[in-house]
Amino acid sequence: MSTRSYALPPVIDPASVGALRTDLLALRGEDLAIQGDAVLRIGGLGLQVLISAHRTWAADGHVLSLNHPSPPLTEMLRLTGAAALPEFTQ
Repeated sequence: MSTRSYALPPVIDPASVGALRTDLLALRGEDLAIQGDAVLRIGGLGLQVLISAHRTWAADGHVLSLNHPSPPLTEMLRLTGAAALPEFTQ
């Protein structure tokens, strides 16, 4: 089975997090590589969606990876302590 790819949008805020969740759920059931290089801004809700997606994929027996996180995304992961979560330490 091949790995699908999904590019995160530049801004992940309360107005866009619902669409992100919907997009990710539509890709459930297969391995997924999330591309984070375009992210300019991400809020706490967006981060929660990514953490939840990682846990959902793991529970389903699939791999979800976060590839090429942008500097703002990397900084948000670091500032919130999420960078230390198993979901983001690969």
